[in-house]
Amino acid sequence: MKKILCLVLLFMATLASAQDKKENQKAKIVEASCGQCQFGMTGHGCDLAVRIDGKSYFVDGSSIDSHGDAHAKDGFCSAIRKASVQGEVVNNRFKATSFTLLPKEKKKS
Repeated sequence: MKKILCLVLLFMATLASAQDKKENQKAKIVEASCGQCQFGMTGHGCDLAVRIDGKSYFVDGSSIDSHGDAHAKDGFCSAIRKASVQGEVVNNRFKATSFTLLPKEKKKS
C-alpha cells in the first residue's frame, strides 16, 4: 500500500511541475525601418521600429545597428524594408523573439 501511495504522489508531483507548451508563433512579414526617420515616431536618435497593421512600434530584441549601416543608401534611415519577425506587442513596444531582414525587392523593368 505504501508503494502505491508513493507512486501516486510521485505521479501527481510530476503533473504539477509540468510546463505548459507555448504555441509556436508564426512569422509575420512587416515593414521595418527607423522609427524617427521613416515612421515619424517620437524618440531620441535613430531606433529600429516595425509597422504592423498600419501601427508603428519600437523594437526590443534587435537593434538598428544589427542590420548594417542605418544611414547607407538602403539602410533603415533611408528606406523602409521588409522583415520576417516573431514576437508580440507589450506596453506599446514590439518584443521580438526573432527578427530577420529580408532581401531588397528588385525593381521590375
